[in-house]
Amino acid sequence: MKAMSAVEIDASSRVRVECLTPRIARIRLYRDGRLPAGTGLNRYGFLTPPAVPEFAVAREGGTVATEAMRVTVSADGMVTVADGTGVTVLEQVSAAYPPGGSVARFRAAAGEDWVGFGDQTRDRLFHRGHVADCHVRNVKSYIPVPFFMSTRGVGVLVNTTHRIVFDMCAEDADHFEWRDGGGAVDYYVFVAPTFLELLDLYTSLSGRPKLPPEWSFGLWYICRTQANDREAVDDAVNFRREGIPCDVIGLEPGWMERNYDATTAKTWSSQRFPIPSWAPKGPHNFFNAIQRMGYKMELWLCCDYDLSHEAERRIGGTLGPDRAEENTGFFQHDAEQDAHFSSPRYLDTITKRDQAWFEHLKPFVDQCAAFFKQDGAYQVLDHPDRRWGNGMSDAEMHNLYPLLYARQMLEGFEAHTGRRGLAFTPCGWAGFQAWAGTWTGDTGGGEKTLGAMLNTALAGHSWATNDMEVTSKEAIHFGYLLPWAQINSWTYFRMPWMQGEELLSVHRFYSRLRARLIPYLYSHAWQATRTGRPLIAPLALDFQDDPQVRDILFQYMLGRDLMVCAFRPEVYFPAGRWKDVWTGAVVEGGCRATISWGGVHGGGLYLREGGIVTLGPTMQYRGEKPLDEIEVHVFPGPVPGTLAFYEDDGVSLAHREGTFATTELGSVREADGTVRVWIGETKGDFAGRYAERFWSVAVALDGEPAAVSLDGQPLGRDEWSYDPSRRELLVAPMPGPAQFRISF
Repeated sequence: MKAMSAVEIDASSRVRVECLTPRIARIRLYRDGRLPAGTGLNRYGFLTPPAVPEFAVAREGGTVATEAMRVTVSADGMVTVADGTGVTVLEQVSAAYPPGGSVARFRAAAGEDWVGFGDQTRDRLFHRGHVADCHVRNVKSYIPVPFFMSTRGVGVLVNTTHRIVFDMCAEDADHFEWRDGGGAVDYYVFVAPTFLELLDLYTSLSGRPKLPPEWSFGLWYICRTQANDREAVDDAVNFRREGIPCDVIGLEPGWMERNYDATTAKTWSSQRFPIPSWAPKGPHNFFNAIQRMGYKMELWLCCDYDLSHEAERRIGGTLGPDRAEENTGFFQHDAEQDAHFSSPRYLDTITKRDQAWFEHLKPFVDQCAAFFKQDGAYQVLDHPDRRWGNGMSDAEMHNLYPLLYARQMLEGFEAHTGRRGLAFTPCGWAGFQAWAGTWTGDTGGGEKTLGAMLNTALAGHSWATNDMEVTSKEAIHFGYLLPWAQINSWTYFRMPWMQGEELLSVHRFYSRLRARLIPYLYSHAWQATRTGRPLIAPLALDFQDDPQVRDILFQYMLGRDLMVCAFRPEVYFPAGRWKDVWTGAVVEGGCRATISWGGVHGGGLYLREGGIVTLGPTMQYRGEKPLDEIEVHVFPGPVPGTLAFYEDDGVSLAHREGTFATTELGSVREADGTVRVWIGETKGDFAGRYAERFWSVAVALDGEPAAVSLDGQPLGRDEWSYDPSRRELLVAPMPGPAQFRISF
């Protein structure tokens, strides 16, 4: 046994196994005596093995083993993967190489099922008996991901950027396989007992999400594409007048002189958004007025630029010809047509080989753009005749392109401004979660968009939203209770104040709730950057062993502790207790129930037992008020529940170097019935941190307490109260650190 960070074995010149960590291995099969060299995912650093301490690897015959997994290569070159106890979790039975592609086939265990594959279906979360066709397409499959997780405790990422089709026991009930247009068998294996642990491993290789600016968790409003400067300013003014918190005002394609201008010569529309030549940055332009009201601004983009030139420059590579020979890959098909665009896209008339795409965006950033909306156009389209500047054909580059687009946008913005960037796009592939936030494209704001977001969450994605539907309470409830919240007027009149008084009151309620929830969302967003746990998660992530959650598409966890019930009154409550945020009623889990809502509510919202939610003051925009008082809502359970309350300056990159602060919050219901709630000492520092903060506490209880103490000293009745209708103890604001004990 030898301690090392990785080991490679070569069994009969058929298979190479490389242990990257004790739980991650890369497996490559030789073809015609040649080893697959890798893909654009490797070349451009989208798959980067995590740095880990040296670990023990044993080699015996055709088996390599770490403490957590063992990989065995048979005499005929097939691969079996077992966990650390020797239980088989993956068994390859064949590999074939038909013209232009490859097929890898595996034995399926009885009862085994799989989640993953990203946004290539919106109708299910588990895929046994189905086919997953992974290829970036407009509307139909924006973010397919060639990654899946098995209920047996194994995850697989196929290392490809070609179109790939997974048959998960649809054709053969006892076997699953994938057909890869790339022509190689090259995949990564992750071994861990739960989906959450597998996502941790997967994102350690393909990239953790990067914390976006704090203001991004506020409401965004995107003006009509027909809007001019006056309408944009009026929209901004009306949000403030109506008392609807909003942090972003965005502009659709109409901001440009030439509609859908994909060139580097784009300019402001001289009619709709005239910018005086003598004062391009203001201070009296329309965007200066909008910014003075506390908004950040977003501009719509389309891109057909050859981003591979810049990708090659960054790694010191060489550039190839710009035109491809006819594609002869495994999946031959006519270039996909799309009614939204003039498609397919032929020739490249816009790329400047020596100029990165972001260069021409710098003047707009210097004027007002806090980020850009990177529309699906034209990245969703095939480019049948193009050989990209890096020498790749479109068959290889098509699914890789969204990754390059998001990464170059994010890194370009951060290098230019020194501030946190934000890439916002509907498209992606393996590893997209590390670079982009997304909306669900042209699929509306209804039920199907939730299925898309839950499936991308199962690939480790956190920063997700849709184009909120504003004409029903149910869709408004859903749209505001997402990681990001966006109203897109597009070519309509979706302003909240134009929906009638009833719906306007619903918008006011949910926008203010969302503004108060941002400290909670931000803390869990930070956790997502550390572990890969998505900010929005299907119940199957937290309650994997409960078969009742497998088909649930209209409930999800927002952060770890809030369960959102959307569109349907029929609700399943997993094990544990759940507190209705609207009424205070407590539901015993492990059952199905029909819930109801009324008034301004459009669905259910529940706090799980052991959960902690932090609320800040209602702000019309981030930074309007100091965040020097926090409400802590806790639902104590028999197992201690904790939350690392996270804060930083909200905009800079300093947090990546450890410049942030955390405060541990916790609660527990002890065996004798006593309840403890604590506010820990704040650790860490950053520019602008409050020297003193006050914490008020709301504690869900089973009955009225007899006494409440703070740090061992009894509190007077003027310092706490009890709400019998909600069965909640309310403690007046106190400075931290503090420990409360509640007795009965």
